[in-house]
Amino acid sequence: MAVRKRKATKKKPVPTNPTLYARVKAEAKRKFKVYPSAYANGWLVKTYKARGGRYRMGTGRKRK
Repeated sequence: MAVRKRKATKKKPVPTNPTLYARVKAEAKRKFKVYPSAYANGWLVKTYKARGGRYRMGTGRKRK
């Protein structure tokens, strides 16, 4: 019987308020000609946090 090792999942920041994040992301897509870009993503994070959004470290997938 072979023992399988789990592949380590890399944790990344996940927004805690998906509705607010989606709204700000839509604004970023309208505001910047090129999305995704470093400027657009920087603006997205800055604006999301300014409006009260937060991030948590996770895998980005919902658990069942």
